[in-house]
Amino acid sequence: MQILPWDFEQKDMGKAQKTFKILRFFSPEAQKCVIGLLLLSAIGIYQPEISYADSANPTVWKNLEPGLDLGIFKAPKKSAFGDSMIRVLRADTRLFSLKLLNSSALKSPKRHSVKKWANQNSLVAAINASMYQRNQVTSVSYMKTGKHVNSTWVSKDKTVLAFDPTEKDTPTVRIIDRECEDFSTLRKQYATLVQSIRMVSCKGENVWAPQDKMWSTAAIGTDHHGRVLFIHVRSPYPTHELINMLLQLPIDLKRAMYVEGGADAQLYINTGKVEHEFIGSYSTGSREHDENTFSRPVPNVLGLVRLKK
Repeated sequence: MQILPWDFEQKDMGKAQKTFKILRFFSPEAQKCVIGLLLLSAIGIYQPEISYADSANPTVWKNLEPGLDLGIFKAPKKSAFGDSMIRVLRADTRLFSLKLLNSSALKSPKRHSVKKWANQNSLVAAINASMYQRNQVTSVSYMKTGKHVNSTWVSKDKTVLAFDPTEKDTPTVRIIDRECEDFSTLRKQYATLVQSIRMVSCKGENVWAPQDKMWSTAAIGTDHHGRVLFIHVRSPYPTHELINMLLQLPIDLKRAMYVEGGADAQLYINTGKVEHEFIGSYSTGSREHDENTFSRPVPNVLGLVRLKK
């Protein structure tokens, strides 16, 4: 189920009453104009323009519960397909922990949609963990959690999502940049490691080469406060352009890595009170349309779990 920016706006009868009291001081012509606009807005014909570039705009983020916020942003550049919206789920790691789920860890490996993975494992939210190989089970790059290793291959990809620290005073979650940090040392400090393609470097730079190909995207990021960002964009964009737009948005993006594209890209949220499912569609050369309504099964997902108080 998709939601629109104005879903966040609250109806406030008190404000409406104040508005009509103020109208007493306007001329009859001005009163008619204002009342007409209010009526058009109420029935959906007239919608005030919303700015998504202003970080002070309170309509951008909606708090779902303590430590969990959903942001829906209008992309600075319109896509040729879909609604051109960027969805970001932001989680405070003091209230939520990350959890990696692998079909390879099951007695009988089975792939599920991100939604099914989440609901079967009591996750508050979930997103793709990475792209996967042709065997439909193994990640394309290094992936392990605890004693279970899904993929032993440390590829050339520069970023590694690390969590489940094994040592005290270690950041709960971090995206390691292998170009400027010592992965051989840092990998020993975390029980869970997920390697994937770097989008934003340790210097805060867009490191994806420009190209014409475009697709729906799922990505994971961290902000400057250490919060985790699950990012989903159904409308297709070349990744270089998408990264530039993410860096423009008021999400305080520090680092980011790509986890999936096309119809496989999914983000699911279920707090018990609020439920949203976002799925991808477009991919250059295979599914060049915005018509997908099917949540495809995937072998590996990253989820959010509430921490016990």
